[in-house]
Amino acid sequence: MIKKLLTILFFVAISSLSAQTSVKKELKDIENPKQADEYLKSKKSKKNKLIIFNEEKHKTELATKLFKKNVGSTEVVDREFEKIYYKIMGKTNNTYYRVSYIYLNGANQNLSEINSIRTTIMANYKDGAPFEFLVKKYSMDDRAEKGGDTGWFTKGKLDPALEASFTNNSHELNDVYFIDLPETNRYYVVLKTHDPKEISELQVLKVTERK
Repeated sequence: MIKKLLTILFFVAISSLSAQTSVKKELKDIENPKQADEYLKSKKSKKNKLIIFNEEKHKTELATKLFKKNVGSTEVVDREFEKIYYKIMGKTNNTYYRVSYIYLNGANQNLSEINSIRTTIMANYKDGAPFEFLVKKYSMDDRAEKGGDTGWFTKGKLDPALEASFTNNSHELNDVYFIDLPETNRYYVVLKTHDPKEISELQVLKVTERK
């Protein structure tokens, strides 16, 4: 009985080792995102995927390790019942921007009323009112609850006319300025909260193998 049990355990161990060796070999042959995509299509597992790690958003221990590695490197996470392989397929550096804004709807007020509100906002801000407080009091879109913060964004992600003003490098950090888009009845008070920032992103192939 013991001999039979040991035989079974031996073959299970061999099978597991073979599977892990196979995964390592498969990953070694994958050299670019296109090959990674083809690999994922062939495996058809929800646990396997291409994911993006953003250096600003992802601060986990795993992300920290991955950002220290070179493209083509693999990080292995060994768990009780599975091994997870993370292979770095690509790395990019993009310029990100970030502002906070108050949106005023020109369809609800005329320009004179809009400018009166903006004058009040500027006066309150100069008197020490936090911009986030003013956003929640005056802004007319759903980002008001977030203090008007756009979060970090790259060019090409927002409305072109608005984005052009948000990314205008003529404004200094902590400048407050107006944007008028009368053709679409949109008016803004903008606070430049951050300077442009280079942020790294990793494209990573994640593959899970059961032990």
